[in-house]
Amino acid sequence: MRIVVGISGGVDSSVACYLLKKQGHEVIGLFMINWDENDGQCSAADDYEDVKRVCTKLDIPYFSVNYAKEYYDRVFQYFLNEYKNGRTPNPDVLCNREIKFGPFLDKARQLGADMIATGHYAKTCKKDGKVYLQKAHDLSKDQSYFLNQLSQEQLASVLFPLADIDKTQVREIAKELELSTAEKKDSTGICFIGERNFRKFLKQYLPAQSGNICTLDGKVVGQHEGLMYYTIGQRRGLNIGGKVDGNGERWFVLKKDLEKNILYVSQGECEELFSNGLYADTFNWIPCKPDEKEFDCYAKFRYRQPDQKVHVTVLDGTHIKVDFAEPQRAITEGQFVVLYLEDGTCLGGGIIDKKY
Repeated sequence: MRIVVGISGGVDSSVACYLLKKQGHEVIGLFMINWDENDGQCSAADDYEDVKRVCTKLDIPYFSVNYAKEYYDRVFQYFLNEYKNGRTPNPDVLCNREIKFGPFLDKARQLGADMIATGHYAKTCKKDGKVYLQKAHDLSKDQSYFLNQLSQEQLASVLFPLADIDKTQVREIAKELELSTAEKKDSTGICFIGERNFRKFLKQYLPAQSGNICTLDGKVVGQHEGLMYYTIGQRRGLNIGGKVDGNGERWFVLKKDLEKNILYVSQGECEELFSNGLYADTFNWIPCKPDEKEFDCYAKFRYRQPDQKVHVTVLDGTHIKVDFAEPQRAITEGQFVVLYLEDGTCLGGGIIDKKY
């Protein structure tokens, strides 16, 4: 098969290319430029140099494609709008649906690809004419959470060569091959921000309005720099520690009041930091909406969180209600809730709209 691999300049996609070539496939590397780097702070140029080195070493052709406009329109505008509305978005989930498995897939088909592949740690399996998304063998690196918005067509078109191997094995393979990415640090955080200061970056696009930091009883304990800079459960960067009249415990962000521009906090993990359930919208069912209106399963409310037992009520095709078996800390509007079966099958995910 001819397989076009989304190669990023990291060790995972590098080894994915090698494994597919080893299996006898015709492999083409395709590097995506998703951000217009006018400030010289991003690493895309350095990453592309690594792509060149890896593809030359593996003797596979490679190309680059610029999706900066598509990314800005489909992902970054969503990112800004969510922050304007006081929510905390996860643009990496949308990037997978709108870019990595969208225009990228179209370009791969133009190159004559039978399939595409990425360095994600995830699995797919086909059953009864449908494609199921599952957790990877290496649960510590599993990235199915970020793939929760993919459609059947997108999942049917992708291979995940790293589905059944550990990250340590990936590093070992890269070292044995003497790939330039073998010991390269994994990229973390939001791709278009990179190593830059988050607040400084966001300030370029959204005006920051400072305001009061208050306790739930209305007592002013400090000043915030702009509500968009804070997320529920946050305990660092509040600059209100060491209050003489405090109880010595850490301060935590509880909620935001957009109308009054107030950031509410508590000292210590109070009851208000925990929720009993949530409502989610834009839910994407994988592979399809279940027949049952109510069922028990497991959920993640943030990446790397252990699975939590929940009871799900399907309200309609794209809206669900999720009741927690145990109260959950710092549920954050704008993030994704992703549902799983006990065997690691991902049922899909949606955006957290409201908690209770």
